[in-house]
Amino acid sequence: MVVIRLARGGSKKRPFYSIVATDKRNRRDSNFIERLGYYNPRAVSNEQAMRIAQDRLTYWSGVGAELSPTVKRLIKAHAAK
Repeated sequence: MVVIRLARGGSKKRPFYSIVATDKRNRRDSNFIERLGYYNPRAVSNEQAMRIAQDRLTYWSGVGAELSPTVKRLIKAHAAK
């Protein structure tokens, strides 16, 4: 099953997350099918904290991919802004 979740990047104490579509059985940071966007929790006011390709998200959701609870929460908060 395909799931849309976060893959951690960045250095120690400076996290940076990629929003990826991957097989549910893969490890968190291992190979993925497609990178859909990113989330930067430590973004400064002039930087963009989150970017996501909405068309690709719609495609993967239409094909049957599930969103992880964290990604669901982030997209909902991003849509509210």
